[in-house]
Amino acid sequence: MIDITTLTLKQKIELFKKLYKEISGKGINGDTELAHINTFEARILKMYGGAGSINEETGLRQYFGGGGSGGGGGQPANTTQMQTVREAPEIEARKIALYDQAASLASQPIALPAIQVAAPTTLQQQGFQSAGTTGVGGQTTQAGIGSILQAQAGPNISQFYNPYQSYVTDEINRQAQQAQNQLSATAIGAGAFGGGRQGVAQAELERARLATIGQSQAQGFGQALQAAQNQQSIGLQAGQQLGAFGAQQQAMQQGDIQSLLQAGGIQQQLGQQALEAQRQTQLQQAYEPYQRTEFLKGIMTNLPTSQSGITATTAPGTSPLAQAAGAGLGAYMAFRK
Repeated sequence: MIDITTLTLKQKIELFKKLYKEISGKGINGDTELAHINTFEARILKMYGGAGSINEETGLRQYFGGGGSGGGGGQPANTTQMQTVREAPEIEARKIALYDQAASLASQPIALPAIQVAAPTTLQQQGFQSAGTTGVGGQTTQAGIGSILQAQAGPNISQFYNPYQSYVTDEINRQAQQAQNQLSATAIGAGAFGGGRQGVAQAELERARLATIGQSQAQGFGQALQAAQNQQSIGLQAGQQLGAFGAQQQAMQQGDIQSLLQAGGIQQQLGQQALEAQRQTQLQQAYEPYQRTEFLKGIMTNLPTSQSGITATTAPGTSPLAQAAGAGLGAYMAFRK
């Protein structure tokens, strides 16, 4: 076996020429050329009568019998020419392959991702639970109402009396009695005991005693009344404040609920956006092969237009019986001469 790697370029060319001549000479039915063809060209040769069989000596595919092979001379009579103009085989083959790819994609169903809705967040659920709790501030309001009603009913003044009022009265009586005793002693010393002047003085002392006791009791009552009124005012103010506190508690809860729902709503929107982004990504992944095919289509559309022409000539074949008849008639005419 010859090692062609040791041959020079000139030697390889000489060897190729000899091999080409020898191998091409093995063709039958007028096939004298070796060539590279694509599958489209092979189909054309088959379509126009090429055999497409295998040469027994070379093992190469041969297409005699079509397109004017057979080594005949000029164009026979009654021939028919058909010319086909189409795109270059290479471009047409690629377009057919692109169509096959698109048809294969179209036959496969697309798994569309489901549309999802973000669930309520933890903050929103807390807001829902808080909104379901009614009567916030109700106990405080009820306590305020009770305080107001109690204050309006009026306090018991007796409970505000000075517990030492009786001692004050006893002291007034004691001092008045001392004054009476002193008045009697003075009257005896003057020899006027039991007289009119003594009676007037004793009456004046008694009047003064009673007036002092009355004044003391009135002062105690005034102080007790003032204390009771102060307590009533405090009770009314406390009731009003408790009512305000109850309403404030309710408003504060409503504010907390709004804050929870608002913050939770923002979280839910972010979650919904994440779900939408995930779905869009899945859709893009599902349609990516179609976009790639569309991209290839754009390239094919913008390629320069090129055409190839194929001219096929067909002629009616000659039957062996006619050939034999023609040969016999020729021999007969030669014999007559």
